[in-house]
Amino acid sequence: MKIGILSRDASLYSTRRLRETAVERGHTVDVIDHMRCYMDITAHSPKVIYQGKELTDIDAIIPRIGASRTFYGSAVVRQFQMMHTFVLNGAEAITRSRDKLQCLQMLAREGIGLPVTGFAHSTKDFDGVIGIVGGAPLVIKLLEGTQGIGVVLADTDSAAKSVIEAFRGLDANILVQEFIKEAKGADIRCLVVSNRVVASMRRQGAPGEFRSNLHRGGYAEKVKLTPEERSTAVRAAKAMGLKVAGVDLLRSNHGPVVMEVNSSPGLEGIEKATQVDVAERIITFIEKSISAKSSRAKAPGVRISTRNLSPSEA
Repeated sequence: MKIGILSRDASLYSTRRLRETAVERGHTVDVIDHMRCYMDITAHSPKVIYQGKELTDIDAIIPRIGASRTFYGSAVVRQFQMMHTFVLNGAEAITRSRDKLQCLQMLAREGIGLPVTGFAHSTKDFDGVIGIVGGAPLVIKLLEGTQGIGVVLADTDSAAKSVIEAFRGLDANILVQEFIKEAKGADIRCLVVSNRVVASMRRQGAPGEFRSNLHRGGYAEKVKLTPEERSTAVRAAKAMGLKVAGVDLLRSNHGPVVMEVNSSPGLEGIEKATQVDVAERIITFIEKSISAKSSRAKAPGVRISTRNLSPSEA
């Protein structure tokens, strides 16, 4: 099987682990810079071209697309879907998970636990939004922020208003969320593969830091999930349409709440904390998916037509 990994840097831990694991299992792997791909968008004959060559013989695509490259990266993934190539996560699922507001709205529609969240456009309406989340302390988030950047904890209502006015002065879209004090600066990352949590870790923020991001001085350790936490993580990934996802939870007094659903979760922290070979689980899932697709196509008297399927169904 030939696998393409859409990544801008072949030396990144996650890209390297996926490539090494696939090669060890006998597959051919190309790391493809999706920002250097270009597309021929033609009816009945869509193409992706990279370094002057058509990518026509790839069996599966693993998207590893950074948040700042979501628009173009998801367009490349969508083009592969139009070519009926198996993609680990589809373009629509990637874009909806990257839109924090849409992600929360879709999770709420499915009845999945969330922190109380408010959203508004005008600063004149933020008194009401602050009231929705129960007042300070509260968390203010930039919709475009990643890895803890653009996340502020406001201890008082007046401080919250000042931060909100500053962000809105930059024409930034923001969310206001309740502060889950009982989480004590820790969250849980659940790695979901094919509707199953294959690894989970607890990330604890550095002293005095309410954000638990490891690159901000936090640490990680293996954690045992409750059945409710496991179910919440799987439901969140499924709601986004993601076959592989990193689901971030907080343990609140009213049960697990989802903070974020990541379509390109990093493997380094969770593999080292849990000693679970997550890369192997992902490659195995791809193998089974391709094998099942091939078996259906070869079944006697069965003809699989993708002519009338949407890209996400093909």
